[in-house]
Formats: sequence, structure tokens, C-alpha cells
Amino acid sequence: MRGVNFVSFFTAAGFFVGFFFALLKAHGPWDLLSYIFMITLFFYLFAHLFVGLFVNTLTPRPSYFSKKGHEKDLDYFIREINKREIVIDAEYDSFKGFKA
Repeated sequence: MRGVNFVSFFTAAGFFVGFFFALLKAHGPWDLLSYIFMITLFFYLFAHLFVGLFVNTLTPRPSYFSKKGHEKDLDYFIREINKREIVIDAEYDSFKGFKA
């Protein structure tokens, strides 16, 4: 089951659990809404916690680190930064003579 589906299912289940609990315990409409909201929120947060901790760690995936590709990307970024520094320095030098 995908994580999003699990969160949706658990949130809907939490709503119905909250609804039935609220029908048993609530004394007024605000109590009914607050019980439903708090129990649904608990189920929602618990589902996210479960998905974050367990679902992604249970699917083993080998991860490969491409050193050559990483170095190629970093060299490209360095060249682009150097080009931008040259343009910025040229603009800065052209405005150096102006006084505000």
C-alpha cells in the first residue's frame, strides 16, 4: 500500500472512530465537533508518523552514487558561478564612477 493511500484510509477510519466516540461522550454540538476533530487529527498525525518511520524503510532499494556524474555537475555549477561573477564584477566596475 502506498503511503498516501495509507494516510487517507487511516484518516477516514479516524473520522468514523471519532464520530462514534463523540456520539457516546458528547454533551453538546461543540463537544461533538471537538471530539471528532481531535480524534481525526490524532489518527492523521499517527498515520504520517507510521508512514515516515516504517513504510519507506521497509522497501529496500539499492542506491548508487555516481561519482563521475556528481563531479560533472559540480564542475558545471562552478563554471556557471564564475561566469556570473565576471558579469557582476563588470557591472560593478561600470557603476563605480557614478555617485548617488
